[in-house]
Amino acid sequence: MKISAVVITKNEEEKIERCLKGLSFCDEVVVIDDCSTDKTIELAKKYKAQVFEREMVGDFSQQRNFGMEKCSGDWIVFVDADEEVSDELREEIVEKLLKVSEDVSGYNIRRIDSFFGKQIKHGESGNIYLTRIVKTGKGVWKRRVHETLSVKGKVDLLKNPLIHNKSEDLFRLVSRINLQSELHAKAIYEEGKKSSLVKIIAWPIGKFIRNYIFKLGFLDGLAGFVFAMLISMHSFLSWSELWLRQKHLK
Repeated sequence: MKISAVVITKNEEEKIERCLKGLSFCDEVVVIDDCSTDKTIELAKKYKAQVFEREMVGDFSQQRNFGMEKCSGDWIVFVDADEEVSDELREEIVEKLLKVSEDVSGYNIRRIDSFFGKQIKHGESGNIYLTRIVKTGKGVWKRRVHETLSVKGKVDLLKNPLIHNKSEDLFRLVSRINLQSELHAKAIYEEGKKSSLVKIIAWPIGKFIRNYIFKLGFLDGLAGFVFAMLISMHSFLSWSELWLRQKHLK
């Protein structure tokens, strides 16, 4: 059995090494780089990754599917450059894939955000389950942003979490949220969804209340509060951008 990994990157020199170290259990690592101008490619090659340069043009799914085409393994693990596979998760993945039954085609992994040095275990962060492992030929990525891996067959669940390291300066983090909000607005426009004053105002407020109160985000202290606010800001920017797009394209 051969395990491949796909990592998509763009200017990730500060995080790529930690990511690739966690993928040492894989037989091959494929990095799809979106025209980085820092040392990302150099560092990826240092860890023996196969690097392919490809402009992303605002579609994460296309980038991941392109990476999947470059893999030769029986199973493919998808990890972002700012994510880390812990020792426990690494051992679980290897054990599961060695003993997997024929009817299982993929695996979901719980992702926990590490936000400025603190793990956010509640709110939306502590309840995110992502399909990140798929048997070759059994899956395809869909949607340009907040993309999902659609798997043909049974999808099982792994116990140990994937760590999402969001520890970066706030300006860069807000810039990423702004970019994702713009892409998300374009995606929901293509899906035929419409924005309104109610959605622009009510949805971000509802997001904050759900994450901070009902999903116990307050248990993560000040970091939990800031994190819930950032998620709400993403919702506000997305629906506002969609409204602007509707007005412009009418």
